[in-house]
Amino acid sequence: MIRITELRLPIDHAPEALESGILKKLVIAPKDLVRFEVFKRSYDARKNSELTFIYTVDVSIRDEASVLKQHAHDPHVRPSPDTAYHFVTKQGDYEPSKSHLRPVVIGFGPCGIFAALLLAQMVLKPIVLERGKAVRERTQDTWGLWRKKILNPESNVQFGEGGAGTFSDGKLWSQVKDPKFYGRKVLHEFVKAGAPAEILYVSKPHIGTFRLVGMVEKIRQEIIDLGGEVRFGQKVVGFEIEDHALRGLHLESGEHLAADHVVLALGHSARDTFQELFDAGVHMEAKPFSVGFRIEHPQSLIDRARLGPHAGHPLIGAADYKLVHHAKNGRSVYSFCMCPGGTVVAATSEPNRVVTNGMSQYSRNERNANAGIVVGIDPGDYPGGPLAGIDFQRELESRAFTLGGSTYEAPGQLVGDFLKGNPSTEFGTVIPSYKPGVHLTDLATSLPSYAIEAIREAIPAFEKKIKGFAMADAVLTGVETRTSSPLQIKRGPNYQSINTKGLYPAGVGAGYAGGVMSAGIDGIKVAEAIALDLVST
Repeated sequence: MIRITELRLPIDHAPEALESGILKKLVIAPKDLVRFEVFKRSYDARKNSELTFIYTVDVSIRDEASVLKQHAHDPHVRPSPDTAYHFVTKQGDYEPSKSHLRPVVIGFGPCGIFAALLLAQMVLKPIVLERGKAVRERTQDTWGLWRKKILNPESNVQFGEGGAGTFSDGKLWSQVKDPKFYGRKVLHEFVKAGAPAEILYVSKPHIGTFRLVGMVEKIRQEIIDLGGEVRFGQKVVGFEIEDHALRGLHLESGEHLAADHVVLALGHSARDTFQELFDAGVHMEAKPFSVGFRIEHPQSLIDRARLGPHAGHPLIGAADYKLVHHAKNGRSVYSFCMCPGGTVVAATSEPNRVVTNGMSQYSRNERNANAGIVVGIDPGDYPGGPLAGIDFQRELESRAFTLGGSTYEAPGQLVGDFLKGNPSTEFGTVIPSYKPGVHLTDLATSLPSYAIEAIREAIPAFEKKIKGFAMADAVLTGVETRTSSPLQIKRGPNYQSINTKGLYPAGVGAGYAGGVMSAGIDGIKVAEAIALDLVST
């Protein structure tokens, strides 16, 4: 096939215009076109430009060789790369016997889901251990915190089927290098599980929380149909390691599970399991992460600032943004996990602590836009070893709980007051979306002084890029502490822990991913590594 890039058409073009554009670009007759499919569609909505779609299209024609030769000097006409997924093993390469231990996946977030799915598709019959509940029960428990201020420490935004990504914007793009197109495998599996087909080609695909629930259930069922097991309420509390090799797992139920190939897909909030791994001698290191607040503006303000006269166009939807500012004190401030038309959510997993995150539904039609405005920190800010970052997070989350009134309400402050250093006493035109509620106060003591200083400098700087960003009535809600894992469980080129054979650290919690897509990709890579190791032995 031939790939055409940068094919531009008016955004409201007729359906047949795309085919006409292909024929014109390749200088071929209609009879020579066999078929085509859209690989990617983005848009150009700059304020002073015509509103256009930009297509990348894969085309099958009758005489591809001559057309490629004719366009040899055109960088936008090239052979299509092979984006199909190819299993590293095939059926029959490995036949499990009763003497062989089944691979185990700890955690059933995006990384664990795709690790288990790939292992199941390669006939390796994985066992999944998820400490939380199935996704629908877990959703009810999560609403219990949001609506009734009742926290279930084992079933919440962080723990349970689907992982933290279930209660997010469901963004399905990543900046990780993906030369083998693993991301396409992730997207195809999501579509097979019920996601809209458009995620295969839109430039910034997303799904939203409600759609993710049903999709996760379908993927779970496929794993089971292929011989895998998914066990809920199965918390790992110990690791049996002999001669630097994993031999088994101890579960809170009292069960001992023999295992020598284990995917560690914990997520970034399994702090007790990190402690167990550290105590067992598994090598890990502290790593940088970020802390800050959630900021909320009217979505209409962001749409106007980003899209100008194109704001509100139904084919574009709610606008997003990505911002970075390098402060005078040496800190970097940036927007994180921007959720157009979404809500700020309570994301704690521990009693008497407050954590914020953001999420959107597929429609992205809520009143407010929200994003994390966070400051980068590194192990020098929290010295004390691999687990010191967890202690640092907990201190800030406990402080936020107290500032919020000790009721799981989050501390908040209007942007205008925050910039002036005045406590807030009443809301303006922006009503925060966070449930159980926002308690107005002064956020100056909620983060280290260097972070407050950097954010106060960054917000006016962001105003220069997005008019209205520093509006006085915009709301800051604290605190955002779990942007990524505060540690990394080091692994080698074979994806195994550098000092514990058979243990495969993976995904966000182990420090190798940063979102739904990158976590899914990492799960695939680790599953392949396990399959190859089983075949070789």
